[in-house]
Amino acid sequence: MAFTLQGDGGKTVADTARQKWSLSQEAFDGFLNALDSDRDRAADRYLDIRRNLIRLFEWRASVSPDDYADEVINRCARKIEAGEQIRDLATYSIGVARMLVLEMNREQARQARSLDDTPETLTSPVAPEDDSERGIECLRECLGQLSPENRQLILNYYDGEKGQKIKNRKGLKELFGIPANTLRMRALRLRERLQLCAQNCLEGEATA
Repeated sequence: MAFTLQGDGGKTVADTARQKWSLSQEAFDGFLNALDSDRDRAADRYLDIRRNLIRLFEWRASVSPDDYADEVINRCARKIEAGEQIRDLATYSIGVARMLVLEMNREQARQARSLDDTPETLTSPVAPEDDSERGIECLRECLGQLSPENRQLILNYYDGEKGQKIKNRKGLKELFGIPANTLRMRALRLRERLQLCAQNCLEGEATA
């Protein structure tokens, strides 16, 4: 089985994991070799470890479980490249993941304090800045690109007046099993993503 490191296409690790060290093919090969001398078995074990890490971060309500799982693997690979002998890499990776969860929680708390100091905009993400027919159509297209879960979250988060908003957000917290601060950050990120998507859509029309 050919199992090589693929480029990430510019994708960054989740907001709280800002590593300066990047995973090279050599370091990744070292990670696989630490799993098993047989390449096929090593690849299978790598996929199992990554799946378990993703489940752990999903359970911890991470906004980017895949990115956090990759960051754990990066950190383990870096240790191996530095010469550290790791007897049980699967167990070791869980320990690294738990440390990363603590970092994630601290970062979310810091962001929550920052958000609390900034008044939340009353503008709904489903009300485009350009309220022309094309502006509305662009926004609909962008909403259609979201996953059903994210689309439900963003539409319900901003829907209604103050009392209804509180009720909606309480329901979203229970539905997704995440705290209010995490819900708010997810909604803000989705709102920014929609605004950028709609803007690019309109600019593309203008230059076409």
